[in-house]
Amino acid sequence: MRCGKCHSAIFYTMRLEEAIKQPKFRSEHNKLMLNILYTFNWVEEPIKAVLSDFSLTLPQYNILRILKGSSSKPLSPNEIKEVMLHKKSDLTRLIDRLESKALIYRVVCPSNRRKMDITITKEGLNILDEIYPILNAKTESKLQKHLTLDEAKLANELLDKMRG
Repeated sequence: MRCGKCHSAIFYTMRLEEAIKQPKFRSEHNKLMLNILYTFNWVEEPIKAVLSDFSLTLPQYNILRILKGSSSKPLSPNEIKEVMLHKKSDLTRLIDRLESKALIYRVVCPSNRRKMDITITKEGLNILDEIYPILNAKTESKLQKHLTLDEAKLANELLDKMRG
């Protein structure tokens, strides 16, 4: 068990009841909500640790991934915001920070001067290429260790159904 912010590898391998020292829940749905939040922290913790080594936050990383996925097509801030995982993030500030790190490029749209076009730079692509194998080793492989492919598909289907 490692010391720190109260999260350890052992801590996360317990059943929810043991981990949060709560033997009973109001309902199975209440337990599910808490289990999702708890599991989110289990997944988020190693991601944040990796990203901090690259001086990035999760929302900044999300923006870089969105821009990479746009196939070099510039995106407007609204298009980015639409698909961001962290919808409440201050997008303008995030874009400013990524631009100051030379990871994105922002220009006024030639066809609509009120719109900004944002693209990922070569440096942004390079940092994603560096981050991906490290994140994969710390997250996806961790999930593969605990879930079969069929279980992962089922979990994805259930989460999609829950949000549907």
